[in-house]
Amino acid sequence: MPTDKTQTVGRFAPSPTGPLHVGSLVAALGSYLIAKNAGGLWLLRMEDLDLPRVVPGIADDMMATLEKLGFHWDGEVLFQSRRTEHYRAAAEQLQQRGLAYACGCTRSEIAQIASAPHEDGLVYPGLCRDGLPAEKVERALRVKVYDEVISFDDGIMGRYSQHLTASCGDFVIHRADGPYAYHLAVVVDDAASGVNQVVRGADLLASTPRQIYLQRIFGFPTPSYCHLPLVTGPDGAKLSKRDNAVSLAAGRDLTREGGGLLFAALCFLGQSPPPELQHAAPAELLGWGVAHLDVAAIPKTPAPFPHP
Repeated sequence: MPTDKTQTVGRFAPSPTGPLHVGSLVAALGSYLIAKNAGGLWLLRMEDLDLPRVVPGIADDMMATLEKLGFHWDGEVLFQSRRTEHYRAAAEQLQQRGLAYACGCTRSEIAQIASAPHEDGLVYPGLCRDGLPAEKVERALRVKVYDEVISFDDGIMGRYSQHLTASCGDFVIHRADGPYAYHLAVVVDDAASGVNQVVRGADLLASTPRQIYLQRIFGFPTPSYCHLPLVTGPDGAKLSKRDNAVSLAAGRDLTREGGGLLFAALCFLGQSPPPELQHAAPAELLGWGVAHLDVAAIPKTPAPFPHP
């Protein structure tokens, strides 16, 4: 935890559902550089709430891989799977305040009535907002949203706005047969850890207004946000966890390759490391990146990874 209320606290929060790939390396590097350039802390959190999708041993592999690449996190690693009681308490608080309600709708029922799907899924039409119908059983817990626009200034992507009622409607924070939702968990965890700087991939840009909304109704401070450009595959689509793994589990010799991978990741982020550092040790490349970071040079558009 920070000792100074103004100290920057960033974090890297991968899901251990597959080995680190070059896309997650970019997210780790970007979050590390931006936090450390500000003289801040860099925390590590394993977002392992969805236990059926978690691959045994991958969390340990991720941590070992990060260490081989020269990354050192501050404090203990937080595992979301061990924090269910905190998410339950937060959800119950919203219910007690009348800000969340039980929903018994199936996806097919919502699809029949909902307006055109938004980029992040169907817009919930509020069927259970005034009470769970007698013939329905609770399937999920939803947060009430209101007719307002949530806007924020992203440090890379610029001004971003979203009308929650039109883009998603009342959204799910817990499913009766599953874990607590990502939106609720990250908001609770960031507040508990003192995180005030969130740097992550642009695929999460559209979900940020929901998290800001939750922060506001809980009374939590809103971090600054920077969404990094995504690494794309050969077909232009977002890189999957199966592609371009950089983990030790994938057989990478990071003692030999680590510096080259970090050099390429720096270039992907629009930085210009000296050519003579291309084969430098990871620690030297990270040190150069922290000292010479130019956030304004980070591109907004997705691109392939420039393999070393």
